[in-house]
Amino acid sequence: MVEDEFERPRQAVVPVQTQAPLIVGLEPHDQERVARYVERASAEGTLRAYRSDWKIFVAWCDVRGLASLPATPETAAAFLTDLADAGRARATVGRRLAAIVFAHRAAGVPPPTEQVGNVLLDRAMRGIRRAGRDRPPAKKRAADGDILRDMLRAIEDDSIRSVRDRALLAVGMGGAFRRSELVAIRLEHIVEVAEGLEIHVPHAKSDQEGRGAKVVIPDRRRIAPVALYKAWIEAAAIDSGTVFRKLTPQGRLTAKPMSDKGVALVIKARAAAAGYDPSLFSGHSLRAGFMTEAGRQGASPFKMKDHSRHKSLEMVSEYVRDHEAFRDHAGDRFL
Repeated sequence: MVEDEFERPRQAVVPVQTQAPLIVGLEPHDQERVARYVERASAEGTLRAYRSDWKIFVAWCDVRGLASLPATPETAAAFLTDLADAGRARATVGRRLAAIVFAHRAAGVPPPTEQVGNVLLDRAMRGIRRAGRDRPPAKKRAADGDILRDMLRAIEDDSIRSVRDRALLAVGMGGAFRRSELVAIRLEHIVEVAEGLEIHVPHAKSDQEGRGAKVVIPDRRRIAPVALYKAWIEAAAIDSGTVFRKLTPQGRLTAKPMSDKGVALVIKARAAAAGYDPSLFSGHSLRAGFMTEAGRQGASPFKMKDHSRHKSLEMVSEYVRDHEAFRDHAGDRFL
């Protein structure tokens, strides 16, 4: 089933024909100003996901003649359970509910979770979460140190695309960058120091106040992120602006930044060239690769958290636990 194809609507939902504007009762110039500040309240990547999720919900409602704004708890429950029946992950269903709530609050109307009858929606979500426990979460593979070196070695030529992709993979893993952070790096964000690179990240998922963060990548020789970064800057003759840029199909450099999707495609293509199944990798594989390798090498969870800009140690500990599960195992002496 494709993203926006769903089963027939539940009969308990009463269709209506009209929909309210996204921000009710505001003049166009006021809507634009409010929307601008609303966007600043959430990380860019989260907002992109919410926009996509909201469009899917609106399309689902339009097909059925239902109001998406304001949406009733019954409508939201029907949509979310349809997703669950289609096999969507619990995280996806939860994020789409969050997008619905976000859009309603941005419009200044009560979201379905706060309306009369929200007990139905709450019970539906509890049922979805409980059913989801029967299926282990699907995880993409982390591009750890060994895998990343295989990917880099498989890039044999020195074309402009190859030089860019080497730098992209190495810097992405070395900085534990999210895709959105990686494609937003500009030359003026980077300071070369004797020990390596200092990269300023203006906005990050966990940086809701926009204070920014400094990511330090040491100059080392195994992955060699600093050397590969310098080789790319020299080959592309970049003296300002975006660091990781789009190339035309013919391999010509443009001034446009790569997209999030472009990063994921590079990772998959380079994994395939190194002999790995590309379907096991995603745009998150570089960030996960750093955390996995750091945990394997016994790095301090506090240092890992500082470097990755995770919100909590609990999120970092997942990477440490994955490796520690086989270390000093209780059955080592008799299995």
